[in-house]
Parts: sequence; C-alpha cells; structure tokens
Amino acid sequence: MTQALDSYVGLPEEEQRFFRRGISWHTFKAIQASFENVPGVRLFYCEGVLEIVGIGKPHEAIKCLIAALLITYFEVKGVEFFPSGSFTQAIPGIVDYQADLSYCFGTDKPIPDLCIEVVITSGSPIKLQKYKLMQVREVWFWEDGTLAVYRLREQEYEKIGNSELLPELDLSLFNRCLLFSSPLEAIREFRQGIQQQK
Repeated sequence: MTQALDSYVGLPEEEQRFFRRGISWHTFKAIQASFENVPGVRLFYCEGVLEIVGIGKPHEAIKCLIAALLITYFEVKGVEFFPSGSFTQAIPGIVDYQADLSYCFGTDKPIPDLCIEVVITSGSPIKLQKYKLMQVREVWFWEDGTLAVYRLREQEYEKIGNSELLPELDLSLFNRCLLFSSPLEAIREFRQGIQQQK
C-alpha cells in the first residue's frame, strides 16, 4: 500500500482516484496526516473505505463556476444562504470527507442542507454513503457534463429531476450555462434566464 500511495503524490492535471477497503480509522488518520501538506489531494473515509482523489484544474474550474452561478441565483431570488465550502464533515471512527461545495438555507446548521460534488473521474465506492451517514438532505453530483440530484428519503437517496431545496431553479438552464467556455458569458446568460422567470 505504501508504494501505491507514494506513487500517487505526483498527480497530473486530470483527476485520479485510488481507493482501498479494510482501512481502520487509526490508519486513515495516519495516512491523512502524511498528506497534510500535499496540494491538490483530498482524502475521504467511509466505514473502512479510504478514497484518495487528485484534484486538477478542470475540477476546480467547474466547482468555481457552480458556486458563481448559485450565488447569482441566491442574490436574484433573495434566498438566504450560508455557504460552508469544503469544510470537513466527520463522525469520528466512521466517516470523514469534504464536499466540494455545501450550503445551508434559512439558518446556519451543523449539517449542510445541500452538498455538491464535482466528479471528473467516476467510480467512487462511497459516492452517496458518506452523505447518508451525515444525513445531508440533498446531494448534487456534476459528472460527465450533467447534474444529477439526489434527495434523502428516510434512509436512502432517491434520484430526482429537480431540486426540492431550490424548486424554482431551472436545472436545464443551470447545466447549460456550466458548459459555456466563458465563465462571464455563463453568468450573464444565467442571470438573464433567472430574471426572465420572474
């Protein structure tokens, strides 16, 4: 395992994923400490599964544009929001992760209402499980140029067509603007689309 982890440090621009099952919490914390000063690498832990993700420029570009479009939407629609970015959400011994973006609505809360994850390389064995353990109400995944929305129902996530937290958000417009080559044009188009809905 050491050889696999050592070779993982020199990450290219594209996102890479490495995962290993059967990892104790103690071992995870030791590995996490060894990656503390390695830029562009994020570690996740969920019920014995360690996942290491290399974050490249494409990932960060999409994440920043998602945040810019959402802030535009919140401002135009007057939605009271509390962003918490990619802060660590954890239950010691069980789960430890950082969503790319996270938000509370109405009031600030310990658990975000919405978590958003940008997935450049799919195949995570803990994709929704880590959010379920934290009881996050809604999770969005941007993957393969499209947005998938999941809502927690009792103890499982259900894929839904529109956000229930932001029911007036036109996800087709939102997703189309995420594909623009110019972030400035994306924001302008998105703002115009929102204002036309009033």
